[in-house]
Amino acid sequence: MPPFLSLGEAIFLVEEIYTQAGGKANYNMLSRIFDNSPSSSSFTKKIAWLKPVKPATICGWRQALHAWILPNIGDKPIADVSNGVLRGLVTKMVAAGLSPKTIVNYSQVVKLVVASAVNDEGDQIYPRKWNHDFIGIPLVQKERQHRPTVTETELGEILADVSERYRILFALLAGTGLRIGEALGLKGSDLSSNCRTIHVQRSIWRGQEQSPKTANAVRFVDVPEELAAVLRSHVKQGYLFSTSKGRPLQSRNVLRVLHGTGKRIGFHAFRRFRLTWLRKQGVPSDLERCWMGHASKEIGDIYSKLKDDVEYRREWCKRAGLGFSVGLFGLQNKATLRIVRVA
Repeated sequence: MPPFLSLGEAIFLVEEIYTQAGGKANYNMLSRIFDNSPSSSSFTKKIAWLKPVKPATICGWRQALHAWILPNIGDKPIADVSNGVLRGLVTKMVAAGLSPKTIVNYSQVVKLVVASAVNDEGDQIYPRKWNHDFIGIPLVQKERQHRPTVTETELGEILADVSERYRILFALLAGTGLRIGEALGLKGSDLSSNCRTIHVQRSIWRGQEQSPKTANAVRFVDVPEELAAVLRSHVKQGYLFSTSKGRPLQSRNVLRVLHGTGKRIGFHAFRRFRLTWLRKQGVPSDLERCWMGHASKEIGDIYSKLKDDVEYRREWCKRAGLGFSVGLFGLQNKATLRIVRVA
């Protein structure tokens, strides 16, 4: 029989295992707390083959646990974490003004803990049929989510107001649609000799390398010549955007530079700018998703091999262009853009 652990005891035990495993957490690590002999040594031997989880995901779980879950229901035996218990937690989060998306994410952590308890046959020890209507899980309305963007005029002002290193970085984000972690993870070896193609194959989170967001995020991104010319003057061995000691820049420090321009936006604003520009230029949807690192939406996208046609990609990249100048004097194109939402 599994030990009768409370939710809080289970989480703290998992964190101990996480630390002893050298920070290499795994998705099903929580289920290891239900061994008959829960020694840390036996846990660390078993986790090597399990599905890895990114540090950013672990951080999000911890934030949910320590801010809301443990203080409110951490003393509950896992067997007693029911629809009613989760309903009480959700009611408190709603009253505190948490956003629907945050409440959904935090509730999912509770479900993860309960579901991760499995027996030797892989069956859940405490199966649950979660009743979202009874629990009061809020509906996430994407159209109401706050998604700040950057206009072409604001982009020109940002590029004119930062030092060369950050001007190149922000131009890269706006001109390719790379995520900030992907851009900070770039090394000189990831760029073709003429800097017209970027191979995205890693990401940086809090100064540490990790795999990109999804399998689709590992991709080749074509670069317009105007931006490629700038990159050629900046390319070097190691990380393209690094500290004096060769370590990758921290995104929080880069964000301070961005906010120092007076623009209170996030890095995804550049990504939305790029997607909007590509759509305005009529770039084929499967090529757009390839460059942006998005999953295929239709079976035809999977069958299509246009993204493997290098010359075709380059022709479309040239036709689309940047939509802005990488110099100090603002943007080339003053056309009004309709900003669209992008993950």
